[in-house]
Amino acid sequence: MGNMKTRLIDMFFSEGAILFGRFILTSGKESDYYINVKKLITNPEALKIIAELMAEKARELGLEFDRVAGPELGAVPIATAVSLETGKPLVIVRKKPKGHGTGSQIEGEVKPGERILLVEDVTTTGGSVLRAAEVLEHEGAAIAAIMVVVDREEGAAERIGGKYRFVPLVRVSELFARRDSLSVKERD
Repeated sequence: MGNMKTRLIDMFFSEGAILFGRFILTSGKESDYYINVKKLITNPEALKIIAELMAEKARELGLEFDRVAGPELGAVPIATAVSLETGKPLVIVRKKPKGHGTGSQIEGEVKPGERILLVEDVTTTGGSVLRAAEVLEHEGAAIAAIMVVVDREEGAAERIGGKYRFVPLVRVSELFARRDSLSVKERD
């Protein structure tokens, strides 16, 4: 897993998935960097690595789940890839109920008592993924764990971890440590 994780971290830089400047995040917080996992997951190699790392991490932790879910938009490709990697059915959680048809907020089937591995691209405070967890629980599902590609380490672990098992593949401190080690190598 170590080599794949290092490869993924390196891809954040090679794919330009970390930007520096002034950004307003989904949480409303202002930041001097932006992690654009959506840019990374449009690369099939990166998406495959993420799916393999998530499936491997779930096995390593002994997570038992019946379905893989992801909130729209950024987590949908990730959830799809993890579904393909694990052979578990996919569920998509909409931000809002559909304004037509059944008016459902969920695409895919969720049966009461089913265990869901909920995946997300990036967490800051964890608000978006927690709302998705509530929608799934309202349908009778149990959240086996919330797994995220990158945790920005700005409160999500504490907020999510208070209620669910929280599993980040990469922490932002690991990204910056790698950036710093690459900068040192370039200067040498």
